Amino acid sequence: MTPTRKLLDFARADHRLTPEARAATEHLLGDTLAVGAAGVSFSETTGLAPAVRRWGSGTDARAIGSAERLPASSAAFLNGFRIHCLEWDSVHVEGVVHALSTITAALGAVIDRRGGCDREAALTALAVGVDIAAGIGIGSTGAMRFFRPATAGLLGATMAVARIEGIGNFDDALGLAYSQAAGTMQAHVEGSVTLPVQIAVAARAAVCSVDLAAAGIGGPHDPLEGPFGFYKIVEEGDPRRYTDTIGEKWRIAEVAIKPFPSGRASHAVLGTLDEMLRASEIDAGSVARIEAFVPPLIHRLMTRPVHDGMTASYARLCLPFLTALMLTDGRIDPRRFGAATFADPAIRALADRFSMVLDDNGDPNALEPQRLVVTLTDGRRIERHVAHTLGGADAPMSEAQTRAKRALARELAPPDADARLFDDPLGYFTEPK
Repeated sequence: MTPTRKLLDFARADHRLTPEARAATEHLLGDTLAVGAAGVSFSETTGLAPAVRRWGSGTDARAIGSAERLPASSAAFLNGFRIHCLEWDSVHVEGVVHALSTITAALGAVIDRRGGCDREAALTALAVGVDIAAGIGIGSTGAMRFFRPATAGLLGATMAVARIEGIGNFDDALGLAYSQAAGTMQAHVEGSVTLPVQIAVAARAAVCSVDLAAAGIGGPHDPLEGPFGFYKIVEEGDPRRYTDTIGEKWRIAEVAIKPFPSGRASHAVLGTLDEMLRASEIDAGSVARIEAFVPPLIHRLMTRPVHDGMTASYARLCLPFLTALMLTDGRIDPRRFGAATFADPAIRALADRFSMVLDDNGDPNALEPQRLVVTLTDGRRIERHVAHTLGGADAPMSEAQTRAKRALARELAPPDADARLFDDPLGYFTEPK
C-alpha cells in the first residue's frame, strides 16, 4: 500500500481518541482560540479585514475575537492569520509544523457554516488533521525551503474538513489541496508579516479544496510520491517515515504549547532566562554576556540584528531583542513590539550582550538541545543545558504558566470578544451563535 493510500485510509477511518489524545486536543484547541482572539490586536493588521471583505459577503462563519461574520473561506483566511500573527501558536517540534493553526481556522469555519457539530466529531477531526500535518513534517529530512506550517498544514486541514463535510472522495480533496500549496521560507528570513498570510492562504485553500471535491472536481491522486509530488518539489524526505507507523499513536499529544508570543526557536533561551530571573540568579543589571549554543535551524531562523526600523513580525524572530525584553520586563508582551521599544538605548545595550554560536548538531530540523552560558558582571558564569524546551511534552508548562498565558491573551483580545473563547472553547468551536 502506498504512503498516500495509508494517509487517506487514516484520514477517513472511524477513530476513537484515547483519553490522553482527547485531553490534549481540547487543551490545544483552547490555547489556539485564545491566541487567535489575542491576534486581533496585532499592530500590522489594520488593512487586513477590509481587504478580506472585498472578496465577497456572507454570514457563514465567525471572525475570531469579533462579532463579524464572513463567507467560510474568508473567515478561514482571517482566522488563520489571527492565530499565527503573534507567533504564539503551538508547534509539533519533530515535524516543525504549527499544526493547530491552519487546521483550527479551516475546520472552525466549516463547522460554523454547518451550524454546529458534535463535540467528539470536531475533536477527532482536529486530532486527525494535526496528526497528518505533523506527520508530513516528520517525513521531511531536509532543511525547510517552503513554510511547512502552511504546506503540511494545508494537507492536514483538508483532511479534517473532509471528515466534517462527509465527502467520499478524500483523494480528490487531497490532490486539490496539494495543487494549491504555497508559502516559502523567504518570508521567515525577512521576518515578514507574510508568514501569517501564508497560514491564512492555506486555511482558505483547505475549505476550497473540499468544496471543489464535493462538487465533483477531480484532483491529482499521487500528491506525495509522484514525480512532481510533495516530497519531490516541496520537501526532501520520505513519507514512509510517518505512514509506516500511522495510527500507532496520536501525534497531537506531542504538540508543544508556546509560553511566549515569539518564534518557537526562541523559547529554549527565553524559558531558561525566565527561570533564572524568577530564581533571582540574574537581573538586567547583572548580565555582562549571554551566549547561546544552538542547532543550525535555530541559528538560521533567529540570528538577525536589532535595528530601529524593525517590524513586529521581524522582532518576534529576533533573539537578541527578545532576550533584552525578557531581561527588562520578565515576560514577552506583544504591546512592547513598537518603535519606542526598538529604539530604547537600554534595550539595545542588553541586546548587544547576546550572541549565538552554531553547534555541531547535524539535524537541519532540530530545535534542541541547546546550551546557554550567562557571564555576570562580577565574572561568574552560569551554564544551563536545555535538553527540552519549555512547553513541550517533556517540559510542560505549569498550571500557573498556562493561566498567565490565557490571562495575557484575554487582556490583548477586544473587550467584546466572545467569552467562550476563554471559558468554554469547545463550546465556542462546536456551538456557534
